[in-house]
Amino acid sequence: MWLFIAFLAVPLIEIALFLQIGGLIGFWPTIGTVILTAILGTWLVRSQGITALTNVRRSFSELDDPTEPLAHGAMILFSGALLLTPGFFTDAVGFALLIPGVRTALFRYLRTKIKVQSFAMGPEMRQDSRPRAPQSNVIDGEFEEIDTSKRPSSGPSGWTRH
Repeated sequence: MWLFIAFLAVPLIEIALFLQIGGLIGFWPTIGTVILTAILGTWLVRSQGITALTNVRRSFSELDDPTEPLAHGAMILFSGALLLTPGFFTDAVGFALLIPGVRTALFRYLRTKIKVQSFAMGPEMRQDSRPRAPQSNVIDGEFEEIDTSKRPSSGPSGWTRH
């Protein structure tokens, strides 16, 4: 139901804002503003996206919890989609999501609404999520014994000759 309301309300808000702002400043300045916000938004999303990607890589390399950097990256990606959508309301929400404080507040709010069942990361975790003792000198593998009494019936293939 909320999704239906959003799909109905957002275009209506955008149309109303276009009519109001277009009547106030004129047609061409309105179009110019929409194009300018798309260009500025693309530049800001790119620069903040690079920073977010660096934070995600750092959290993975240091085996930290990547939840917050991934959430920031997702919000930056969503803000990019909003900023490329023509309109003043979507631009306002998109620019708001580019503010780190807004993203942090939204992440904290969403964290209270979402319950994580389990989290596992790193080399000491298996698929069943039970930790095992780190064994740095052990290599897992499979083997099959070959009966050496049986000789091959033909010589080596042409691929192995030098």
